[in-house]
Amino acid sequence: IGLGVAGAFVLARIVASQLLEKTLFQTRAVDPPIFALVAAGLVLVALLATLLPARRATRVDPMVALRAE
Repeated sequence: IGLGVAGAFVLARIVASQLLEKTLFQTRAVDPPIFALVAAGLVLVALLATLLPARRATRVDPMVALRAE
């Protein structure tokens, strides 16, 4: 997440320097609260995506799982 935010920050500054109009809906190209919100949202989605299958896997008896393979 940290490398992605840093990369996005750099790329946003490069793109903003190429544009004539630097704002879109009264936001700057490099807006730290938006970057933090997006990063937190991605972390939340990743946690939910891994939590549900992990909880399901803990309910399976290990011997049953081994025999199935």
